[in-house]
Amino acid sequence: MSDEQNIKRNEEIADQDDFSKWYTDVVLRAKLADYSPVRGSMVIRPYGYGLWENMQSHLDGRIKESGCENAYFPLFIPQSFLMKEAEHVEGFAPQVALVTQAGGEKLEEPLVVRPTSEAIICHMYAQWVQSWRDLPILINQWANVVRWEKVTRLFLRTSEFLWQEGHTCHATPQEAEERTIQMLKVYTDFAQDDLAIPVVPGRKSPSEKFPGAVNTYTIEAMMGDGKALQSGTSHDLGDHFARAFDIQFLNKQNEREYAYSTSWGLSTRMLGGLIMVHGDDNGLRLPPKVAPIQVIIIPIWKNEAEMDSTMAAADSVAASLKAAGVRARVDRDTEHRSGWKYSEYELKGVPLRMEIGPRDVASGNVVLVRRDTRAKQIVAAGEVAVTVKGLLDDIQQAMYQAAQEKLAAGTRTVSDFAQFSEVIANQRGFIDCWWDGTAETEEAIKTATKATIRCIPLKYLDHPAAEQAGGEAGEPQPDIYSGQPGKYRVIYARSY
Repeated sequence: MSDEQNIKRNEEIADQDDFSKWYTDVVLRAKLADYSPVRGSMVIRPYGYGLWENMQSHLDGRIKESGCENAYFPLFIPQSFLMKEAEHVEGFAPQVALVTQAGGEKLEEPLVVRPTSEAIICHMYAQWVQSWRDLPILINQWANVVRWEKVTRLFLRTSEFLWQEGHTCHATPQEAEERTIQMLKVYTDFAQDDLAIPVVPGRKSPSEKFPGAVNTYTIEAMMGDGKALQSGTSHDLGDHFARAFDIQFLNKQNEREYAYSTSWGLSTRMLGGLIMVHGDDNGLRLPPKVAPIQVIIIPIWKNEAEMDSTMAAADSVAASLKAAGVRARVDRDTEHRSGWKYSEYELKGVPLRMEIGPRDVASGNVVLVRRDTRAKQIVAAGEVAVTVKGLLDDIQQAMYQAAQEKLAAGTRTVSDFAQFSEVIANQRGFIDCWWDGTAETEEAIKTATKATIRCIPLKYLDHPAAEQAGGEAGEPQPDIYSGQPGKYRVIYARSY
């Protein structure tokens, strides 16, 4: 590790001690996004959108590998469609945006700007599904949605955001539940393998589940300040929406029955999570798999002759890296000094920096500097492509390992409610404890501490007897608030 490891380079961003300001400073200074003139919405700038595109590409590939196809459904939904499923509309009513006038005339029926697409998609599925042979339907769409939020924060909670939403339709409840868990695993693998973010997959409590769902499953990630971020959700909708939208089919016994559906989504808030899990006092630290620039090449010179030779060497190395499938870029800025550039690309989280000066050109070497550790090494120009690919793999793994260690260190067990309250107030992180299963206890803890049940981890629900007898959760312990026998072992945390 370099002696520079703890040097604060970027004075234009706050320290992580003021995590909220640090986060906003990083988003704005790294040019990921900016505020738009419409309250609560944002402009995603090219660097931020490039990061989202890479995330989207990885996740889209995983979704297609699961058997789903992409399609697109309308932005506008008749208000009456949303009203068909009472629990669903009640859950989204405060966030719905309505169009009441268009083309200079008042609309006969207001149109909802989609907060999610179950209603319009289920309407279409009712037209498409007639027989068991029409099932399953496995469709995903990449789209924008609008939820009129009162309190917003760039990427984490905005009135309009980008996401993917999958919607599947099945002949049996078992198939629907299996697909729900399958997509949760897709999200888990995406977060951990591609974003280097360790997550806790689990099932939501009844009060936290998606409006209209039988069960909601989630992946929960711990941010740098110890708060949780719900990072992707998968919902088993049972036959609730099929009954509301009359999705019926003839089964193999030639009997009519309702279909079973699922929905699942992951949004640009995961980009905010990426910032908060991996960032440090100097800005972003991006996992190589999704970084828009994996290697930034900085030529260093003092005069025009040196500039020509170092730039030529930089272009040659960049060509070899691109041929090897590495996203490399040569910095051609002639206005700023190299020190300023080092700071700027650290802020942007570029995984590897390559320095090429006149001495390096003469010796046939380059200098590589890792963003995660600032460790330096000298590499022969002819070996750069192989060395860089190995380093990028190592950085990806090292970032996941570091985040995993933080998650483990930040997950605590407590013996009583006083200790629970102290940890939530002063240490943050996740608390692993038993819950008596009642909404009253859940609400009382939320009111007293602002901590919520993030999930019942899947590892505690793996066995048929797990819910009642503890399973991998171990022998049930009393609820730390009510003192009643514990029914579920859960994760509590404050959250974004």
